[in-house]
Amino acid sequence: QSFKSLLSNEVGLDRDYIYTAYQSDEVTGWATRSSDYKLIELDNGSQELYQINDSFAETNNLLPTNNTDLLKQVSDLENVAVLIRGNETVNPIDITNAILSNKSKNCVDYIEQFTSTVNDVNRGVVFNGDLVISQVGDKCVFQTNAIPNHDFNDGGNAFPNNVSAQNDQFEITTSPVIASKITNISLQVDNAIMLNGVKVDLLAAGCFGVGNGKVGCNDMSQPWRYDPMHPANGFNVDSHNAHAQPDGTYHYHGSPFALFEDSNNQESPVVGFAADGFPIFGSYFDDQGSIRKAASSYRLKSGSRPSGAGEPGGNYDGAFRDDYEYVEGLGDLDECNGMTINGVYGYYITNNYPYVLACFSGTPDSSFNK
Repeated sequence: QSFKSLLSNEVGLDRDYIYTAYQSDEVTGWATRSSDYKLIELDNGSQELYQINDSFAETNNLLPTNNTDLLKQVSDLENVAVLIRGNETVNPIDITNAILSNKSKNCVDYIEQFTSTVNDVNRGVVFNGDLVISQVGDKCVFQTNAIPNHDFNDGGNAFPNNVSAQNDQFEITTSPVIASKITNISLQVDNAIMLNGVKVDLLAAGCFGVGNGKVGCNDMSQPWRYDPMHPANGFNVDSHNAHAQPDGTYHYHGSPFALFEDSNNQESPVVGFAADGFPIFGSYFDDQGSIRKAASSYRLKSGSRPSGAGEPGGNYDGAFRDDYEYVEGLGDLDECNGMTINGVYGYYITNNYPYVLACFSGTPDSSFNK
């Protein structure tokens, strides 16, 4: 990230942590600092910790220490370094075609490095997935190349855009809270990050009467936005309800069923986290001893669409997001496709609209801004 702004009158950088690596004949190591503390680690593994707002000259080394607050500072600063440097001593967990099972709502319980080896079926190309989940302060950080843990591009028609590895980072709060009002999903904010490193981006940029109907509809107030999951719309999603953006990013447009067992034998696990930090569960929950799928509270409108100038006409059949209406209490889930069970709020994947979530019950993290 350019630091040009520090040398001008522009607004300065806004970072919680700064990382530096150095090497010379005399000394080699790295350092990570926050606004208050700086951790230094030399190539022999020794560490020094300074409270730089009190001792900018770094003359009072606070290590070793048994102070829990200082140890927490060391842990946070170490995690930043691991996120940037990588940890060569850790063997990543292979999650190729893995079916998830962990039901913890806490993102910190998924901290690990993951890898996968998968195929782009239509192109006949092998890809390696790479995902690192770490904790920095009160955030879980997902560093991902956006390659899934399952084969992809296996539809009857190949993706119009080729998948390519990315370098994306998403941050999830460890303490999500319900906001005073919902936040609608939009084209400006990604919706969620799944535990295989693939993001959820449900909306299409295509609306009836705008260009060719596939791109260019960036005004969120524009009516009759196409639903990419409706087969007749021709968005060429694969068997996992996903495809690639123009920049090559593989992303889910609908329900990511590959990550959990589609069976009423047990409650579904957590399969990802929404941008507001709340967990995303699979489809099944325990309804007073009976395991069943969560039901959306959305339904297709009855009758026909308007057919005047600029209107699509025809019957409400799910081709457009405006074909659906929310009816409170119709199903198990709220307006955002979530519910609270045993004190834990989460979103639930549904077979039908809105698939994952229709809005944010909490406040989305800015790292999901496009």
